[in-house]
Amino acid sequence: MAEVRDGEFFPEDEADQAVVERDPMLERAEREAIRIAEALVFASAEPVSENFIADRLPRGIDVKAIMHRLKEDYAPRGVNLLQVDEHWAFRTAADLSFAVRKDETEVKKLSRAALEVLAIIAYHQPVTRAEIEDIRGVQTSKGTLDVLMEAGWVRFRGRRRTPGRPVTLGTTRDFLDHFGLEELRDLPGLDELKGAGLLSGRIPANFNIPLPMTGDELAEDEDPITQLDLEELGLLTPGGEADE
Repeated sequence: MAEVRDGEFFPEDEADQAVVERDPMLERAEREAIRIAEALVFASAEPVSENFIADRLPRGIDVKAIMHRLKEDYAPRGVNLLQVDEHWAFRTAADLSFAVRKDETEVKKLSRAALEVLAIIAYHQPVTRAEIEDIRGVQTSKGTLDVLMEAGWVRFRGRRRTPGRPVTLGTTRDFLDHFGLEELRDLPGLDELKGAGLLSGRIPANFNIPLPMTGDELAEDEDPITQLDLEELGLLTPGGEADE
């Protein structure tokens, strides 16, 4: 910064000048980028990917910086900009959800079995149906998985490289969006679950919450789902037409 020493004026150095005297053209480009990004997210019913936004911004603009500036702008408002697995969406501020919930269509409540299965998939993914049953100690009906898939919260990830090549299951971006999570690492840990009263105080001493995988990359023991796999699972009719 500029200083006055012994009665003499010392101008700012070059670094300070670079901060104070920003390129007006760059500032205009950034303001326009913010407006474009805001419009793209606002106009979409689904979370919008950063790549989609970046392709529509002026050349040379840092999309991550723009989105985080926009997120800060909306932080104190009734609508917040949330990041969901490298995608962005406007959502009602969490502390105001009570004000709009009455007018929303009531969502069908999940059964206890469905909630248990969803929690296991979220924390243990990639996980097979047999592994889910081993954790729960009871058989898991196909109807329970169907409910979670119809809700759009669970998907087939791949096939495990073990005898029988069982299908592996994981959560979706819609799951993160619905529960207000930016990524799987934001799932509540052991202390948070205890504090919310979701875990008994008499849990085993060696009990721990697994750290979920981040990203959609296949695990080392997974193969990708192919069209033949989908036909075998009854998700595609022979020839590639999706069942309704």
